[in-house]
Amino acid sequence: MAEFLADYGLFLLKAITIVAAIVVVIGTAAAANKRQGADELVIENLNKKYRHLADMLNRAVLGKAELKTAHKERKKQEKEAEGREGKPRSFVLDFKGDLKASGVDALRQEITALLEIANENDEVIVRLDNHGGVVHEHGLAASQLVRIRDRGIPLKVCVDKVAASGGYLMACVADRIYAAPFAILGSIGVLAQIPNFNRLLDSHGVDFEQITAGEYKRTVTMFGKNTDEDRAKLREELEDVHLLFKDAVSTYRSDLDLDKVATGEHWYGTRALELGLADEIKTSDELLSSIAADRDIYQVTFKIKQPLQKRLMHSVDGALERLASSRWREQFESRLPR
Repeated sequence: MAEFLADYGLFLLKAITIVAAIVVVIGTAAAANKRQGADELVIENLNKKYRHLADMLNRAVLGKAELKTAHKERKKQEKEAEGREGKPRSFVLDFKGDLKASGVDALRQEITALLEIANENDEVIVRLDNHGGVVHEHGLAASQLVRIRDRGIPLKVCVDKVAASGGYLMACVADRIYAAPFAILGSIGVLAQIPNFNRLLDSHGVDFEQITAGEYKRTVTMFGKNTDEDRAKLREELEDVHLLFKDAVSTYRSDLDLDKVATGEHWYGTRALELGLADEIKTSDELLSSIAADRDIYQVTFKIKQPLQKRLMHSVDGALERLASSRWREQFESRLPR
């Protein structure tokens, strides 16, 4: 009897521990979700940020006399800047793309906000990093940038790493495109990749039934047997999307030789410049540094509150995105000299 009670007590203790751990996890997650707060628009003055970084470095490397002189010079410059009214502004937006262009929800809010106050003396700088992805999602993202141009506000896009496919669909909207020397631009093409498991199912005696209404409701399929007619129809649809892509690019970069650049190929910065896909070789850091003395620079970020479940799903999607992105990078890196 004593042994039974001891075993039961141990079991009960384990059960209570597990339940308590679950309660703690749920409570912590709920508290974190509550602390996150509502959606918000975050504004950071990059001029002040740059000055703060410079001051930190000066304090580390300058002597007291030199530091005092530098401090006086800084105060003088700030006083002169305060005396200049109507200083033009640069609004900096960051867009990091994924297959679904999920950042478009924040982008549209950022653009809506700045269009309420921006004028023709201001400008918008988009730091773009986008490999491309789903057509309609990236088309919507590009349309958000069109809103800026339609208001007559200068739009600049900086590509430090990649603006390919749907990413270039966004970049081409800009009045001016800046690219780092080894940034990847182009890939003006359309791709569809669909695995087919028909033979695998057939070998295991599994039938696949697909019933449609409408001749082309479904063409190429993952599980059924594909025909040459199915493939031809899909290719026709891809060609139509490619034509729309080229029309969009030519609208904003009419000097491009589309026969040369709309082949689905990509090019690195300096070569992209020669082909007209970019306007200047310059990183975003160089651009912002060059205008900091004459313009007020504000980084605008719209932070969207995500419920816990959606954040967890986003983490899973992110892992899959990174896997797809790593394969994408391998494709490009395989062309580098060894």
